[in-house]
Amino acid sequence: MRGLALALGVLGVVGCQVGPDPAPPFTADVQAGAPPASAMEALRAYYRTIPDSALPVAPAGKPLPDQASRLTRILIASCLDEELEAPALAAMSRETADLVLMLGDNVYGDIDQAAGVIDDDPDLVELRQSFADLSVRADFAALRAAHPMLATWDDHDFGKNDSGADFLFREFAERIHERFWGLDATEAGSRPGVYFSRAFGPEGARLQIIMLDTRFFRSPLTRTDEYNKKGKERWIPSADSTRQEMLGEAQWAWLESELEKPADLRLLVSSIQVTPDVHGWEAWAKMPKERARLYDLLRSTGASDETVIVSGDRHTSFLYSNTAAAVGRAIPEITASSLNKSFSRTEVSDEKDAQQVGDNYAFTNYGAIGVDWEKRSVALEIRSEAGAVVRSMTVGF
Repeated sequence: MRGLALALGVLGVVGCQVGPDPAPPFTADVQAGAPPASAMEALRAYYRTIPDSALPVAPAGKPLPDQASRLTRILIASCLDEELEAPALAAMSRETADLVLMLGDNVYGDIDQAAGVIDDDPDLVELRQSFADLSVRADFAALRAAHPMLATWDDHDFGKNDSGADFLFREFAERIHERFWGLDATEAGSRPGVYFSRAFGPEGARLQIIMLDTRFFRSPLTRTDEYNKKGKERWIPSADSTRQEMLGEAQWAWLESELEKPADLRLLVSSIQVTPDVHGWEAWAKMPKERARLYDLLRSTGASDETVIVSGDRHTSFLYSNTAAAVGRAIPEITASSLNKSFSRTEVSDEKDAQQVGDNYAFTNYGAIGVDWEKRSVALEIRSEAGAVVRSMTVGF
């Protein structure tokens, strides 16, 4: 623990107690630049003293489908506050489905309902406690037992709101995430970041699921110059091409290799939205160079006509038809959010992007993706917390 104390001192952190019962969160200027290598190594050395047994694990889940299995129905969901009731979990458990994709903000590990924001604790006690709380929820255990599950993260289960590579404790947060979801023994656990892919089904009905990591490598966003103004609420598109990094070069190279693999349909999972331009919250639109790179990659690999983009984060659901990245058909995007943290008092908000299909649905929800391999079509559905279809569209591939 002396190494951790020294590291935090080098980082300019004052008055931080370490150990099993850390003091209230400290503050650190993480925007000032990368911390010294010696400080980061001291953090890593400290984290190596924390045994795996101190990290929470998800309840036993249904095994993933065999790689030869033809999948026809996938459920998607995001934004689950482990401290609140979530009727949508029970509705999802009652569904017939081959797989569930958890899109991020799977817990709120930087927020305690009583204490408020807790996001600069090197021990990540709140993050660990949030996952521990989720692990003992009966409704979550029932969902795990009913359907196989894959997961990526977003900011609140990464450990700090709207953060990225500037979050000092991201390496420990990654270990917590991978341990909980059983990714620590997979390829995701052998490299920085939590990205991975899985493929199911025979030739002619092969579904590839690509789970991106839009947190671990991401450079800082550009703050708005008109706080809370509609369309510029928190962030604006970056004009500095040297400070735009969403995936990191290793993940970009990996993504290109994945898109070059044979598949008849691909679900490209990004915790934050890809298509819309109209709002000032986190999205790929805040890094135009990086989004253009993604679109170019989808076109150059020939993957655009077989891809569906899947996203969460927004605390409301949307459907889009993205013509900006298209070669043949427009690329659909489905945003399913949130399971139990809707902030809206009305079903439909006044947000409407040029590529949006129909009205959004702002109350609690989850999504469903149905694949008809014979008709070569995909049904994208937004479902209420009770399981009723409230928004839908069907596209070909």
